[in-house]
Amino acid sequence: MKQLLAAILMAGIVAPVSTMAHDDPWLWLENVEGENALAWARGQNERSLDHIQAHELFEPIHERALEILTSDDRIAYPALRGGEVYNFWRDDEHVRGIWRKTSLDSYRGESPDWDVILDVDALAEREERNWVWAGADCRYPDYDRCIVGLSVGGADAAVRREFDLQTREFVEDGFRLDESKSSITWRDHDSVFLGPAFTDEQMTDSGYPRTVRLWQRGTDLAEAETIFEGEKGDVGVFSARIHDGDDHYDVITRAPSFFSYEYYLFEDGQVKRLNVPEDADLAGVIDGQLLVDLKSDWTLGGRTFKQGALVAGPVGSFLEASPSLELLIQPGERQSIDGVDTTENAVLVNLLDNVNGKLLSFAREDGGWRQRELDVPEMGTISIVATDDRSNRFFYDYTGFLTPSTLFEADALAGSQREVRSEPAWFDAEGMEVAQFEAESADGTMIPYFVVMPREYEADGANPALLSAYGGFEVSRTPSYSGVTGSAWLERGGVYVLANIRGGGEFGPKWHQAALKENRQRAYDDLIAVSEDLIDRNVTSPDHLGIQGGSNGGLLVGAVMVQRPDLYNGVVCQVPLLDMKRFHKLLAGASWMGEYGNPDDPEQWAYISRYSPYQNVSAEADYPKAFFTTSTRDDRVHPGHARKMVARMLDQGHDVLYYENIEGGHGGAANLKQRAFLSGLIYAYLHDRLASEDAGEDED
Repeated sequence: MKQLLAAILMAGIVAPVSTMAHDDPWLWLENVEGENALAWARGQNERSLDHIQAHELFEPIHERALEILTSDDRIAYPALRGGEVYNFWRDDEHVRGIWRKTSLDSYRGESPDWDVILDVDALAEREERNWVWAGADCRYPDYDRCIVGLSVGGADAAVRREFDLQTREFVEDGFRLDESKSSITWRDHDSVFLGPAFTDEQMTDSGYPRTVRLWQRGTDLAEAETIFEGEKGDVGVFSARIHDGDDHYDVITRAPSFFSYEYYLFEDGQVKRLNVPEDADLAGVIDGQLLVDLKSDWTLGGRTFKQGALVAGPVGSFLEASPSLELLIQPGERQSIDGVDTTENAVLVNLLDNVNGKLLSFAREDGGWRQRELDVPEMGTISIVATDDRSNRFFYDYTGFLTPSTLFEADALAGSQREVRSEPAWFDAEGMEVAQFEAESADGTMIPYFVVMPREYEADGANPALLSAYGGFEVSRTPSYSGVTGSAWLERGGVYVLANIRGGGEFGPKWHQAALKENRQRAYDDLIAVSEDLIDRNVTSPDHLGIQGGSNGGLLVGAVMVQRPDLYNGVVCQVPLLDMKRFHKLLAGASWMGEYGNPDDPEQWAYISRYSPYQNVSAEADYPKAFFTTSTRDDRVHPGHARKMVARMLDQGHDVLYYENIEGGHGGAANLKQRAFLSGLIYAYLHDRLASEDAGEDED
């Protein structure tokens, strides 16, 4: 998501100009596939594409991006099921992709012998549907049947069909759901947990299922037994069977808000509430121990387990008033848990230490938990890719800004590991450097950020610099290698900056909670502080500084653009939230009120209205020529946000650019060719705005 806020003065925020609740002249642009709205979008596309595609760098960047994104030299990342390796793959021949598998021994070799299970391109051609792969849930433990998801154009809503891995055919009389945001997961051989979301009555205000039903094979969907029902105002209700060796637990999760949960155990036909804090995350089950990731302090029996800790206790004890807890890890002040996974006998914790990755392993020994730190590469990002619940084998990925992704196979207990494969260097990083700095935000908090410097870099204030951040939903932004960014930007003399602002999860729950609701402005202050620090250090200057963000990050860059247009000459705002008066009424927006607040509450609207970009954008301000992108098929963040913002700015006399992909979902692109095209547009725009000799000089 992205941010777009309003306030043009150097200090503080201007008051909102109007609520525009009923007199919004651009409301018709919220009609996603309305004839007039699509005609408007196509007209803006034509105008903007004519401008950007005329830039001399568009075609070479586009072609190189397509070469990188479709290369056979990319890592085919594994998923482990029943001792075999599964992978979903797209390339220039398979635009929509193929689902395939191979043996573990074959996968370890240089050229695995892949067995294609499902060709989505062929299926799309045969059924005359623009199918986009939406994942597969396979039946444990044999993995002989899967519920395959297929979306139209990349939307979150998808068709779900039962697929037979032996015959490689969809099961004619199997489980099947029409296009919707319904949920369906395997329970056992002949039943599934169903969360229907076809009608308003079945859905929450956020558009997700509000009931859990038990659907038996061979019965009509309407006959599925309701075993749990949430409230209309909930985010949603979901269910899954969690396997723990030969045991299993049926867990139902009710989410009253985005950051509050009620967990229930369904056993012997009864639903039993688990005694877990409402803001905690269930991180898994291993050897009968329930893992809980704490987002706030939890005091039990006179002992307090602190915010950010990972604790565990016997599953049955969570049905009691005081669960029996043990502490696995309490991260330090500049640390946070970035992920928890399990193997057969170990718990893997991906730990961020000052935004650099570490990997810890925990196993029960002599009635307690023993911790080991695994030997992984330093100063980069660690991501656990796949684990095996029948062994302690797992795969992890290592990457850094200048280090191509490398895949390792490791043992969680023995600590042994081997490099399986790595991607080639997509750009020449010789002479480039990475540094980590801090900027002081408005309230005195120090905000860390990374700077990737191209070769022959000099701190002369003339470097084109692209600053990216997210700052929301406890999502951490960490160093990663991008062949597209490297070849399109770094190799061509650009500086890349990644800011770890509040609202994210880089330093644990408190870092996220510091920018919630009435404190949202802190995230925007943080990005402004990093921008000013870059200028003070002569890394760049306002004529050469641009910002980029998507989704909540789109709200971020939109807000900062409106508040401090003097700092930037380029803004890339992708699939953004912008109209914060109506965000909760559009698609999945109601689910995000836990992050931003409720605009219908006058007290909460009072602080939301101060930064909402759509309400605060002004005809009197001098904004940089921003580039907004969205997708017609985005059914998570409504394309009306970007459409209406651009229409309002154009009406006010501002020069802005706009591109709407007619498909693509919340990612903005439905396939690799579309991703390459969008990359070409974005980086050509950035070079035009930030790297040209006349940067800072707009046409009349």
